[in-house]
Amino acid sequence: MADPTKLSVEKALEKIRQRDEPKSENSRLDEKTDALNEEIKRMRAQRLRLERQGKRS
Repeated sequence: MADPTKLSVEKALEKIRQRDEPKSENSRLDEKTDALNEEIKRMRAQRLRLERQGKRS
């Protein structure tokens, strides 16, 4: 049986590269922006669900 913690070679190399390369300021800001955009999408979807639910009551 295969060990579930094993990674593919590609993923292992990617993780090593990420550890070795310090991220630039722009990369960090891009990641933060992406995370905030995802949070905005989630909150908008939740608001729409709540509005629809409120109209039913």
